[in-house]
Amino acid sequence: MLNKLNKKVILASKSPRRQELLKGLCIDFEIRTKDIDESYPNHLQEAEIPSFISEKKAAAFADDLEADELLITSDTVVCLNGKVLEKPKSLDEGKQMLRELSGQTHTVYSAVCLLDTKKKIVFCDQTEVTFKPLDEEEIEFYINQFQPLDKAGAYGVQEWIGYIAIQKMTGSYYTVMGMPMHLLYDELKKW
Repeated sequence: MLNKLNKKVILASKSPRRQELLKGLCIDFEIRTKDIDESYPNHLQEAEIPSFISEKKAAAFADDLEADELLITSDTVVCLNGKVLEKPKSLDEGKQMLRELSGQTHTVYSAVCLLDTKKKIVFCDQTEVTFKPLDEEEIEFYINQFQPLDKAGAYGVQEWIGYIAIQKMTGSYYTVMGMPMHLLYDELKKW
């Protein structure tokens, strides 16, 4: 379906989850990465944060793009009661995040920026996720076995914690995993 895409696709992400998801679209792509400062202005609202960071990531590559290349960047944040849960800086912070998510419904926002030498678009999707109450043993096990320091909200939906904790999800599973694939596919078809 995407064989009409006359661009060399570049995924600017170290995330193995995003790489796996993009492979699922059956398009060829190459990976390019840079270390990007993922800070953002404090005034941004929840859904604006991953859009801002995705755009910031893309801007770091803008001068390097060739006319036949299309860049994909993405970012994800987890929000609980107005608080943004980013990637934990330590295992203890990860445990605290899971304690906060336990028995609660939170929102996961994933944004994507598509950029080539002529245009740029940014889009964002959200999914509501409800966790069952987690006991301390479950939190300890997950944090120690999976060490999710590279994941917003300290968890990966596709890992053990997702199997045992998620009671309900309203929205796209792939948005929680880190990239709203249904929207990405539609945008690539239009490109």
